[in-house]
Amino acid sequence: MFSKVYSAGLQGIDGYPVQVEADVGNGLPGFHMVGYLASEVREAEDRVRTALKNSGFSMPPRKVTVNLSPADIRKDGTAFDLPVAVAVLTAYGIGESSAWKSSAFVGELGLDGQIKPVKGILSLVSALRDRGWKRCFLPKANVSEGLAVGRIEIVGVGHLKQMIDYLGNPEKIQIEECLDGRRTEVAEGNYPMDFSEVNGQRLVRRATEVAVAGRHNILYLGSPGSGKSMMAQRIPTIMPSLSREEQLEISEIYSICGMLPQGGALLDKRPFRSPHHTISPQAMAGGGRYPKPGEISLASRGVLFLDEFPEFRREALEVLRQPLEERKVTISRMNGSCTFPANVLLAAAMNPCPCGFYPDRSRCSCNREQIRRYLGKISRPLLERIDICVETAPVSYEDIRGKEENESSAVIRERVERAREVQRRRFAGSGIFFNSEMGNRQVEQYCLLGKTEEELLRRAFQKKRLSVRGYHKILKVARTIADLDGEERINKTHLCEAIGYRDLEEKYWENEGK
Repeated sequence: MFSKVYSAGLQGIDGYPVQVEADVGNGLPGFHMVGYLASEVREAEDRVRTALKNSGFSMPPRKVTVNLSPADIRKDGTAFDLPVAVAVLTAYGIGESSAWKSSAFVGELGLDGQIKPVKGILSLVSALRDRGWKRCFLPKANVSEGLAVGRIEIVGVGHLKQMIDYLGNPEKIQIEECLDGRRTEVAEGNYPMDFSEVNGQRLVRRATEVAVAGRHNILYLGSPGSGKSMMAQRIPTIMPSLSREEQLEISEIYSICGMLPQGGALLDKRPFRSPHHTISPQAMAGGGRYPKPGEISLASRGVLFLDEFPEFRREALEVLRQPLEERKVTISRMNGSCTFPANVLLAAAMNPCPCGFYPDRSRCSCNREQIRRYLGKISRPLLERIDICVETAPVSYEDIRGKEENESSAVIRERVERAREVQRRRFAGSGIFFNSEMGNRQVEQYCLLGKTEEELLRRAFQKKRLSVRGYHKILKVARTIADLDGEERINKTHLCEAIGYRDLEEKYWENEGK
């Protein structure tokens, strides 16, 4: 007897429907699986057969053939165990396969018949819903994750015996529901740190606010212990709360990597990823024989913080150049290509020299060649993709012990949200959301300068020998500063501040690079 049920597989971070066919017929008894399968999928043969036996179902000795279609796409993971078991059961005459045309099955089987959770439920269920499936059977542990997708019925199954009971008695199916109405709302994450804890460093605080408001990449440069990491770690606290769409996008990536919180709840905080400087290029951008998301994708919609910037392998840094411009990573292999999101705010921190104290010659003993080699680890093309460079001054005793009340993250976030709302209205319908994403046409349209500002920018362009990218970066940052100030046009003050955020290139890279 022939039967057919449906499931879903993962290709990169996207799900795709899979048709699971089973045929039980005459011939030499055996269990055969075909359809371009990874080893863990082929092993489903033994898991399914043993789980069925331990669930009280005796398989008469027949020739069983299972095919997973489409056969030209490699299937991996253990999520096909449950649909294979259901297909085999219906082929043996338990339940009618045509009754499950609008249903799909996802789950891993234990040898005792327990149905175990799998990775990537958000992507799998989303793909099934978008392609017309009305119901999905999931492991009990994945129900919360499946419910978050919405507009598809979710049925939680804990054991294969329960699934066999459903096949024989469809009227017993229990559709899962949200236990509270809050599951579909956007939660606002609580952070264990706040900007009010940062004393001094007013320039750095201001530069960080500008970077977040327009989502500009930022580089902190200063001596050890001056607060570079402390400042970067607080960037998520002044970023706007996640929207529902952003929650799902981030949670899909973390679900595929098996990094969602226990219980399958959606992430409610902006990601903050801080990989160690020994990271490989593949771990940074994503990849592998069968591509998986890297750190830049795990940080999407949040912050990718690279501490000790020059200590990273050059190859690991250079792979960031294209994703920082395009906001996505495309990994191509012989079997196809996958595109992962890379919508990040890059924050980097570094010392000005190997010992960390240049230009304080009373403490720095590095010679020019050592400084030149150290700074030269950051390539010019990568440096040009950083909009804001700011120097952290050494912290004084008065700063540490000062009783001055600092602005909280909530106060700064309000200003950031107002500036982002201005940008949202400005770019409505254009596919652009932040000033940093403007192309040449938008820069010409929204970054208009008066004669005084034009002359100021011309002098800066000539003196600093700016590239076209550097010229546009200054205008984009100036546009963000004007938005924070509630100004329609960019004035001289805004432009001077934006130009000042590129002074470190001239101070360090130009002087010490000679």
